[in-house]
Amino acid sequence: MSIIHKLPYEWLVGLRYTRAGKRSGRNSFISFISLISVAGIGLGVAALIVVLSVMNGFQKEVTDRMLSVLAHIEVFDPRGALPNWQTSVQDAFRNPAVKGAAPFVETQGMLVRDVMRPAIIRGVIPSEETKVSDVAKQMKAGSFDDLKPGSFNIVMGYALARALNLSMGDKVTMLLAQAQTTPAGMLPRTRTFTLVGIFEAGHYEFDSGLAFISLEDAEKMERLDAPSGLRLRIADMHQAPQVAQELKASMPGDLVVRDWSQQNATWFAAVQTEKKMMFIILTLIIAVAAFNLVSTLVMTVTDKQADIAILRTLGSSPRSIMKIFMIQGALVGLMGTAIGVGFGVLVALNVDVIVPFIEHLLGVQFLSKDIYFISTVPSDLRWPDVAKIGGLAVILAFVATLYPSFAASRVKPAEALRYE
Repeated sequence: MSIIHKLPYEWLVGLRYTRAGKRSGRNSFISFISLISVAGIGLGVAALIVVLSVMNGFQKEVTDRMLSVLAHIEVFDPRGALPNWQTSVQDAFRNPAVKGAAPFVETQGMLVRDVMRPAIIRGVIPSEETKVSDVAKQMKAGSFDDLKPGSFNIVMGYALARALNLSMGDKVTMLLAQAQTTPAGMLPRTRTFTLVGIFEAGHYEFDSGLAFISLEDAEKMERLDAPSGLRLRIADMHQAPQVAQELKASMPGDLVVRDWSQQNATWFAAVQTEKKMMFIILTLIIAVAAFNLVSTLVMTVTDKQADIAILRTLGSSPRSIMKIFMIQGALVGLMGTAIGVGFGVLVALNVDVIVPFIEHLLGVQFLSKDIYFISTVPSDLRWPDVAKIGGLAVILAFVATLYPSFAASRVKPAEALRYE
């Protein structure tokens, strides 16, 4: 005897009602509506999986590119300079999570050649900077090690160099906000730098607005006798807020400790809000498809009133009748969810192939480097999200079965068989 025949009769009848009926056009129509419900749930689930995977991929890709330039944690003195920074490095390394440290000076200025462009100017020691960022690995031209003290050389992002119409070896003038007194009045301080390197981080904000100079040159420009602070890299960037709190408590002095999520709090808050809103909107699509089951089951209950009456006269309880139609609706929901999960996972895992094919086919580019942080559509499939979406779809489908199933359990055998 097969496993199916060992099931309780409620399951057997529910499975029978789920299959397409061939006895009449009405049964076929009900089965067609059931297929539409399955397809609707499947498409809603697949859309939600793909959209969340793309948004997760977008966040991960941008975060990785940002952190190839940004430090995981910054430590600086609010008074403007961090004397004895070597001691502060030793204090930071007492925390086992810290894997790299480098001093820096950061300011804002205007770079002028044929045109004028604002930029963040960061003074670094090249040999130390490689411990906390990947800029040296992202060089398109020149060498990061050419930022020697007293040379007044500069390394900048490719988009910034292109905007200034600069080539390797060209001169560029830097204007700082701090003014100096001259016979002509108050004028911004200026200094000429030589372009010795161009990097590409893959993040347009940095490629178009960040430049590096020697730490000693930056201190001279800012009239400092010590670095502004330290840039730290830790083993797990996701632990940065916790490690920052630990460093704040353990490092002596009145220091400001700031992790990478605080530096970009607005951007990350916007992404999280967008993800929540998209989840809610696409969940409504699943809800609409799931509640199509209500009309499907109501039509099924109306069509099967005679069958219900016969089952009742044979001794079935109202609870058993209710269970039959709940099983039918739950099976439709499970089928739709399974199809949606399979299709959504397949698309999410192959977005990097599907999107370029569509772009090539239509002759368009969905993401422009000049507008967005990245130019390709990334995807980061997270199985907890898949489980959450699948579970939500099944729950909505189950809830949709309650009213029709309750209505079926209230059918009176005598009235149902009166005209049979």
